[in-house]
Order: sequence, then C-alpha cells, then structure tokens
Amino acid sequence: MAASWCTTSSPSTSEGVSLAAAKERGQLVFLEGLKSCLDLLFGEEEQPGQPSPLQFLSGSTSDLRALFDFVRVSLTPADGDSWKGPVLLVDDLSVLLSLGAAPVAVLDFIHYCRVSVCCQLKGNVVVLVHSNEDSEDEENELVVNSLCHHSDLILWAEGLATGFCKDVHGQIKIIKRLSLRQAAEQDLVQIYQYKIQDRNVTFFARGLSAAVL
Repeated sequence: MAASWCTTSSPSTSEGVSLAAAKERGQLVFLEGLKSCLDLLFGEEEQPGQPSPLQFLSGSTSDLRALFDFVRVSLTPADGDSWKGPVLLVDDLSVLLSLGAAPVAVLDFIHYCRVSVCCQLKGNVVVLVHSNEDSEDEENELVVNSLCHHSDLILWAEGLATGFCKDVHGQIKIIKRLSLRQAAEQDLVQIYQYKIQDRNVTFFARGLSAAVL
C-alpha cells in the first residue's frame, strides 16, 4: 500500500525475482495503495458490485470489509488451480491508521486475514509496522502491541543505540514466540547486526563487523 508497483518491482527484479512475471502467471496480486486512493477520491465512480478496496476513505463505511474482501477474493484459487502456502504481505499497516482507519478496524482486518490465510489456506501473513519507544501515537502503539502479542515470529529492526557507523547500519532482533504455543516455554531471542549494501544485506553477530575484525 505504501509503495508503487514500479518501486516494489524494480529492486526485486535486481535480486533475480521477477514480480512482473509472477503477476502475469497469476501467482501475485498487487494492490497499489496510492493509485487506489487517487482513483477513489478523484477518479470515476465505482462500478456496481466492484467497490474499491479502500472504500473506507470515502466515508461511506468505517470498517475495512472491502479491503478484506479484496484479499479473500484474490487468494481464492481459480478452477483447476490450487494455492500452496499463500503469503499475504501488508506494507505497511501503519498507513491505514494514517488514512483514518480506526485501530479496532485495523485489528479486525488482520484477524480475519489470519483466519482466512493461516487457518483456512495454511499460508502466512507478513505485516510491516513502525514503532518508536518515545512515540506518543497511542493508536499505532496499540496496533503494534496487539500484533506482537499474536505473532509467531517477530523481526524487530532498529538503529544502533551508539549512533551511526559506516560498517554497521543497525541491528535486528528475531523473536520466536514459543510461548504462544506452549505457555511454559520461553521465547527464543536472537540478535544480529546488519550492513546494507548495494544489492545485498549482510548479517553478522554483534561484535563481528568488519570494523572490529
């Protein structure tokens, strides 16, 4: 939702993954949020029976049912086809809050997506959100905390507490929510540092950057 098709497609192509080819084969359905917003606010009237996925922007409804219906229909296998482990990528969920969607509506949307994709289709839901310890955006923090509570795996990327370093651009915390399945289990936490390069990202254990070695 936050990026255009061109912006998303170009870097993936350079990494050897052609999203355009996947889209032509019917393996990828892409909702370009900015284009959908402009079409809804300044474009032609909606076709009967084909509401905009971002219909809540028009003020005619306060929920995200139309957006979920778009996801559900997009992931419904056509005759003769079968989805094997579909993945729903939401980039990024914070945009919905910025556009005026209520936190409850956003959480309801994710809940129904999890039921449809994870439980019924045996796939996965991957969601990007932004958070800050000093943030005063209570609605965003409510959504972030709820997502963390229900997630099986959390990837938390952040900058270095010591500031900028040319050999280390940040660190990523990988949290495997073992306690989500077994209450007696403790979550497994792994921390790596990373450096963003031209067409690659290098990960390494803390203290093992090129500057140290």
